[in-house]
Amino acid sequence: MVVRELGGPEVLTMADGPPPRPGPGQVLVDVVGAGVNFPDGLIVAGTYQTKPELPFVPGCEVAGTVAALGDGVTGPPVGTRVIGFCGIGGYAEQVLVDARMVHRLPEGIDLVEAGTISVVYGTSYHGLVDRAGLATGETLLVLGASGGVGLTAVQIGKVLGATVIAAASSEDKRALCLAHGADHAIGYEDMTATVRELTGGAGADVVYDPVGGDAATAALRALSWGGRFLTVGYAAGGIPQIKINRLLLTEGAVLGVLWGAWAKRNPEANAANMTTLLESVAAGRLRPHVSEVFPLEEAARALTTVMNRGARGKIALRVHAGKE
Repeated sequence: MVVRELGGPEVLTMADGPPPRPGPGQVLVDVVGAGVNFPDGLIVAGTYQTKPELPFVPGCEVAGTVAALGDGVTGPPVGTRVIGFCGIGGYAEQVLVDARMVHRLPEGIDLVEAGTISVVYGTSYHGLVDRAGLATGETLLVLGASGGVGLTAVQIGKVLGATVIAAASSEDKRALCLAHGADHAIGYEDMTATVRELTGGAGADVVYDPVGGDAATAALRALSWGGRFLTVGYAAGGIPQIKINRLLLTEGAVLGVLWGAWAKRNPEANAANMTTLLESVAAGRLRPHVSEVFPLEEAARALTTVMNRGARGKIALRVHAGKE
């Protein structure tokens, strides 16, 4: 699915191209499933920090089987089931992936479902563990908790032993959060007071925010003494303006979470994180939630759903290449 001009999801068009060949340090993957993510839409529109040259194929994460290895790559062997973070190129039958971003997939995990794991679970684990150091017994507030990245934060927070407060905009979204382990599910109205009430006045030790806008401002006011605020994204469209004295008054911290860039800078640490995550998925401790699967040729419709905040958990593309 090719982007020849920047714009909304409707600019995606299907096209044939020459089969890619892996260069040094690359793995060629036959794609079976590809995740559809909010940043994909920003890249298509030209409003993301990553700005590939036109024309390009969007899609930053895939799952499938290894088709070929480039020079200097010793594995995984051809035919191995893998997931990969490719940055761009994932909405296709084949994609080239940096070998350091390819991870073996345990048996028992569906490949289409697996195509939605890398970005959201990688982001949430990196944010909650590496950046915030979320500890057992602490309280975690997750904004946009029914979305792709938010729902993984709910799940990982529970695995880490936190009390999880999930914030979502509707009853059905809040019900989904509770089904995935949230201890409390709340709306955005009077959120600061509600979080204070649920925590006995203490506030949230960690806030996980992929939403931004007014919700971020309210969540910051609900931060505990020594709390950590993770800024992950701005799905609401507005980048919040923080009054820095708020951090002084609570000895709080605002921490940025940019998993993709971190993973490329720290491939060994990221590989260790992904091993932990995939083992947890295989064991059933983490449960990817894919609410809709679209065929590759309907990628524009799938991306529209995500950009309109219509996803519950993740949206996936099914690509009829590779072996399931």
